[in-house]
Amino acid sequence: MIATTELRKFVIPEIITGIDARFLIDRYLSFFESVHPFIVTDEGVKKQAWFTEIIEKIQSEVSQFTIFSEVSENPKDTEVHKGLALYINNNCDVIVAIGGGSPMDCAKGIAIMATNPGNILDYEGVDLVKNPGPPLCCIPSTAGTSADVSQFAIINDTTRKVKIAIISKKLIPDIALIDPVPLLTMDPNLTACTGMDALTHAIEAYVSNASSAITDTHALEAIRLIAITIEKAISNERNIEDMHAMMMASTHAGLAFSNASLGAVHALAHSLGGLLGLPHGECNSILLEHVIDYNYDASPERFRKIAEQMIKEKLEDSEVKDALIKKIRSLREGLGIPGEKAIQAKSDALLTKLAENAFEDPCLVTNPKAMEIKTMKEIYEKVLE
Repeated sequence: MIATTELRKFVIPEIITGIDARFLIDRYLSFFESVHPFIVTDEGVKKQAWFTEIIEKIQSEVSQFTIFSEVSENPKDTEVHKGLALYINNNCDVIVAIGGGSPMDCAKGIAIMATNPGNILDYEGVDLVKNPGPPLCCIPSTAGTSADVSQFAIINDTTRKVKIAIISKKLIPDIALIDPVPLLTMDPNLTACTGMDALTHAIEAYVSNASSAITDTHALEAIRLIAITIEKAISNERNIEDMHAMMMASTHAGLAFSNASLGAVHALAHSLGGLLGLPHGECNSILLEHVIDYNYDASPERFRKIAEQMIKEKLEDSEVKDALIKKIRSLREGLGIPGEKAIQAKSDALLTKLAENAFEDPCLVTNPKAMEIKTMKEIYEKVLE
């Protein structure tokens, strides 16, 4: 049983939600007295008309700014340091992250290094960032990672080929301008993968051994919204209300996991995505049902609450586990996300390396049930062919 009356902290940024929230960026640049903002994004986002509109708003407030868009799908330590050099050389003062989780995580890395010594990899773990960074404004373009409201940053260690998690309240953005309009330009696959990422955030936060009454409320609302909206959000008939619901789900999930942390799905996904270069949301999607299967007996009453948000029919206690796993599997398949990844030359050495990396991930600490390397290898064996 997870206690919800123990002492807990809950930290969030200032948040503005709704249509055209992105257009408030000039006000916040003025508030922070910015002279030369540093914009972190990626090449895909730069091509969108709504990105140009944001830049025009920024230009209405400042006469100069710098754009850094050399951010890959899994942001690398090298990209953080390349962006940092550009930030310093141009005497920038405020960081504006525009895009999905990758630009926002890279922006957080740059913010850390702007005021702290060493290498970004030095800050892997919990509460190791000593100095607050420059003001950070986030405008998300996807509904999944919730980097715009969380105290997490995920960076790819290019030497070890593993994603590291940096967790610190100093990573919480100063302002999140959460606007559903950019979501309308996401392709269906990205919408599906990021939506499943948000679902995983909410589920793991709800069964986390660091959950609280506040995180529970946000986690369950995220699960409810995703269950009723995600399939509509990938259809040709999707509308701004659907995308707003997905954005709210992502926000609720972010508030939950940022404060309750995550679990084995993310520990396994960080290792899998880091070593094999796979998209994060897709990794979570293929791992989620297997980790629920393993974790279920550690918190059956909480998994029942999750099932009640996703399955409307009445279930006996003996039916909940199988029904929940079946629902998540059918949802994943209906969204067109495969249940396994074909990896050539899969070997015991590969499985061992993946499991060893996952075992060191800080997200594993709050999993509701202890997980050994042997179990991790067995799960990877199921999802890799």
